[in-house]
Amino acid sequence: MGEPYLLTPGPLTTAHEVKAAMLCDHGSWDGDFRAISAEIRTRLLAMLGDPGFDCVLMQGSGSFVVESMLGTFIPCDGRALVLANGAYGQRAAAALRVMGRSVEVLDKGDFAPPRGAEIARILADDPGLTHVVAIHCETSSGILNPLEEIAQAVAGAGRRLLVDAMSSFGGLPIDTAQVPCDALVSSANKCIEGVPGFGFILARRDMLEASGGNAHSLALDAHAQWAEMERSGQWRYTPPTHVVAAFLEALRLHAAEGGVAARTTRYSANRDRLVTGMRGLGFATLLSDEWLSPIITTFHAPADPAFDFVRFYDAMKRRGFIIYPGKLTRAESFRLGHIGQVDTRIMGQVVDAVAACMTEMGVRDCKPAPAAIQKGAIT
Repeated sequence: MGEPYLLTPGPLTTAHEVKAAMLCDHGSWDGDFRAISAEIRTRLLAMLGDPGFDCVLMQGSGSFVVESMLGTFIPCDGRALVLANGAYGQRAAAALRVMGRSVEVLDKGDFAPPRGAEIARILADDPGLTHVVAIHCETSSGILNPLEEIAQAVAGAGRRLLVDAMSSFGGLPIDTAQVPCDALVSSANKCIEGVPGFGFILARRDMLEASGGNAHSLALDAHAQWAEMERSGQWRYTPPTHVVAAFLEALRLHAAEGGVAARTTRYSANRDRLVTGMRGLGFATLLSDEWLSPIITTFHAPADPAFDFVRFYDAMKRRGFIIYPGKLTRAESFRLGHIGQVDTRIMGQVVDAVAACMTEMGVRDCKPAPAAIQKGAIT
């Protein structure tokens, strides 16, 4: 058996061409590498399609890039409302507290979506709130938050919206005409199907220009990074050269597949094949169909006492699939991603592997406890 499929929301299974692009060494100051960085910025901006935006590339994992966006665009005297319904909203709030920014949290629990009307009420009642931070796809539960509804509420209140589009950009459409926002971030190893090591910030140029001196960090100062890229085409500090080269190849493959629309179609078909198959085995999804994202799906753990996640994980790995544990506080669960170099045929194999694992473990009934379903219900 070859390398396993990664059923995770990034890192994920990548194409051979992306892996092969990392076999060449690049000098970080060399003209050829500067050209790679420039082409990446151009392609990402074309994908967004808004001429008022510019692109900043930033070293580090997704959380580094989120922190860079927050620390650069929310000034010391700003005050942010973070919309949290999972680990990544809570992480954004924690980052703001560490950097000394004032923050309020709309905590929707593990998975309920923030709605436009309640956001509008909060902003109307608290004129001191200057920014809103939203997670597009919260992969703790797999929920696809109603970003257009959120953005319209924030714009109507005259506040700035910063979007963590880490697990959605490139795989789901984001039209800034319908989703007015000031900045969004994503990472190389998500829906564009590169490998981990850097991310990017797409921000309104006027906000970038005005953000000098805001940042809490030398290395994570997005304004300084942007200014240097504009001046010389260079990253300020050593970039992950192999990862950057791989990402350009991933962008080319993304375009060749048909861009965002094609990724949305493939990922949605993967989700539908997986969910139908898992429900056929007796599993229940945490979320109703309305809120299921094409990125990753959370399933309730079976109530059957023979089920053990560690044994399940090991059994799936032996069959060629790396899965994700649950990341919820109120429901026993596990997650299966459906992005990366996978298709509906692979999703069918995943369902067959799960069925074999349940037989191996002696799990006779894959349904969760009724109380777990009640906890997971969205009203």
